[in-house]
Amino acid sequence: MKEKDYQEIIVESFITFERGKHGPVHIRPLPGQEPYLETMFVQCTKTLSNDFPVGTKFKIRAKIIQPVDGRAFASSHYTWPYEVLK
Repeated sequence: MKEKDYQEIIVESFITFERGKHGPVHIRPLPGQEPYLETMFVQCTKTLSNDFPVGTKFKIRAKIIQPVDGRAFASSHYTWPYEVLK
């Protein structure tokens, strides 16, 4: 894992009804942070979706992962620090 491949981005928790997702609360990038799109999901610590109200915004370090047969998502290591934004 090369830290230089990661960027600081702002994300928020939201509710999704997309089939195949585990639980209703997920994390997505805020708009205006290309190439991080608000249609991407973010893989990160479950603390962000479990311990804060829906709509809370966070600053995290992430990078884009492009699976061979799947859609791109942002990934942040679950042990990394995050900042809760007001």
